[in-house]
Amino acid sequence: MTLKTALLGAVAAIAIAPAAFADGHSGERGRDGNVSIIYWQAPSILNPYLSGGTKDQESASLIIEPLARYDETGILTPWLVTEVPTLENGGISEDLTSVTWKIAPGITWSDGTPFTSADVKFTADYCMDPEGGCAQLTKFEGVSSVETPDEMTVVINFDKPTPNPYGPFTGAEVPVLQAAQFADCMGAKAPECTQQNFNPLGTGPFKVTEFKPNDVITLAANENYREEGKPAFASVTFKGGGDATAAGRAVMETGEFDYAWNLQLAPDVIAEMEAGGKGVPVAAFGPLVERIMVNNTNPDPALGPDERAVVRPHPSLGDPAVRKALSLAIDRPLLVEIGYGQAGKVTCNLVPAPEIYNSTTFDCSTQDLDAANKLLDDAGWVMGGDGVRAKDGVRLSYLYQTSTNAVRQDFQALIKDWWSQIGVEAELRNVDASVFFGGDPGSPDTFQKFYADLEMYANTFNGTDPQSYLGNYLCDKAPSPASQWQGENISRYCDEAYDALHKTLTETADPDERAKIAIQLNDMLIEANTLIPLVHRGRLSAHANSLGGVKLNVWDSELWNASDWYRIKTN
Repeated sequence: MTLKTALLGAVAAIAIAPAAFADGHSGERGRDGNVSIIYWQAPSILNPYLSGGTKDQESASLIIEPLARYDETGILTPWLVTEVPTLENGGISEDLTSVTWKIAPGITWSDGTPFTSADVKFTADYCMDPEGGCAQLTKFEGVSSVETPDEMTVVINFDKPTPNPYGPFTGAEVPVLQAAQFADCMGAKAPECTQQNFNPLGTGPFKVTEFKPNDVITLAANENYREEGKPAFASVTFKGGGDATAAGRAVMETGEFDYAWNLQLAPDVIAEMEAGGKGVPVAAFGPLVERIMVNNTNPDPALGPDERAVVRPHPSLGDPAVRKALSLAIDRPLLVEIGYGQAGKVTCNLVPAPEIYNSTTFDCSTQDLDAANKLLDDAGWVMGGDGVRAKDGVRLSYLYQTSTNAVRQDFQALIKDWWSQIGVEAELRNVDASVFFGGDPGSPDTFQKFYADLEMYANTFNGTDPQSYLGNYLCDKAPSPASQWQGENISRYCDEAYDALHKTLTETADPDERAKIAIQLNDMLIEANTLIPLVHRGRLSAHANSLGGVKLNVWDSELWNASDWYRIKTN
């Protein structure tokens, strides 16, 4: 199988050994021994409410679960409930101000205690606590209260008609926490609860045996898991750290691991690994976008933390001409070619998928250094003798940071060179991915703190509706000391018109109108160049030939169906 085949149909993710597939769903729990997973971005916490890092959300998804999640086709699927509430089945109220979830019977936590509506209500209160610094607060936008008429019923009320009520508790980003375990972790105490955040009790197929932050997680099968005979694996070794190259080789060449996530590697490197014969790459396109975030605050290290979080014009990036010039100088087709090949596409958008939300307003596929230089000339940025432009004593000299990764360092080097051709100086910095995407409010190096002028990374969203994702750019979602540095408005973009239009989106039911509004919101962000999209990335991972049941999911956690994984027996 070639990488092209995997990308065109993602067939490899779902079509392995049909005969063995049936075997994989019968037998005793834990019958297949250990499964080894490697994420080169090491998890630093197992509580997604205190981290915006995908690696933390995905590792936690083996343990704690949402009420509903998106399957590999993007369809919202009941998980801890009997059905997904809709208008047709009466789960959504006629006035669109409430949604009612019915918990499926017989579900228990890994400690054997019942899973009830009280746990769901507690989790909502936990995230919405104003002092808690919840990283997923956008998912609870508009929630006025959560009621529990009985132990099996949860009613989520909204402060206005809400046509898309599937923000809370749908997808790996918003799982349910056990109320009894986290009872003393509300508000400002949330990040102090190390034991709970590192060892959450869950309803998922596995439970934590030992968690070493930024290193290894050891898990065991949850003996109280709701499905008989699952999981097939008795234990999980979840290794974090290293780099994408080592992770890919560990699956496809040496066979040391069974599953490697997010192989952000050049196409020829993937092909060479695949030739090792121990595993196969699996890939599919979702809404994952590699981008450069543009800082709207002043990251001067001489300023204190509060001052560095204030939304105000950056000394030079506050000039729209500068932001536009930075984008015009980039050769995106070349970035796609060297970084991703068929696993990448040029994009000018924050939301390139699903297709209904993909804007066609902008064309950024052609590099234009002449236009970029003219923009800066016209804006009064004068080229100095050192090759760096300046105006009023302010030089176009930037700290440009990202996580440590071979493809990203290649991108940095190329972009630095292109920017130098328009009189912009860039100091390059890379930070270990486990730290960069970690949730430690005390670290100066997280992507949320953004103690740089420009930073590059990729992220995505659960499901197929971008409402909550676009809500990350609301004024009040900017990380700051008051929010424990949580929040997804990383660039600290703030526009009242954007906030008002997003409010309209939350009140709009018609799918076509929702798509039009979402595209408008996307276009406002791109027009402002508060972020510079680079590549629409295919999600590329790899699994061992002997690992069955894998269904690559670009709409939720990649580990969403780990309870169905099994070892393919060979004769």
